[in-house]
Amino acid sequence: MEEPNILLIDDEEAFVTTLQERLEMRGFSPRVALNGQAGLDMITQEPPDVVVLDLRMPGMSGLEVLRRIRKGWPGLPVIMLSGHGSDQDFESCLNLGAARYHKKPLDIDVLLESIRAVTQGNHPAR
Repeated sequence: MEEPNILLIDDEEAFVTTLQERLEMRGFSPRVALNGQAGLDMITQEPPDVVVLDLRMPGMSGLEVLRRIRKGWPGLPVIMLSGHGSDQDFESCLNLGAARYHKKPLDIDVLLESIRAVTQGNHPAR
């Protein structure tokens, strides 16, 4: 089975570059956007199989990006990441249709498990 097409949207360049490299070492070819609008533009040009989205970004927040993804691509799985998330953020993300929510830092294997689960139609949030 071919690995899913992943889009990483995160303003923390060092974090997202490291995550991209770690995914590439495991056979994936993730694309990266460093802000919400760039991520939405990339989805418009070539929709991925899954989006890994940071919750807190300057300008357009991850919640706003998630809202816009739900409007334009309702079936696109989104995995939310947050280094500063609260229980309220977790609930907001799930209410807006996030497939999963993880706190940073996270183990790459946990993220890979979530990516595989949501791209195979298994969306229960954790």
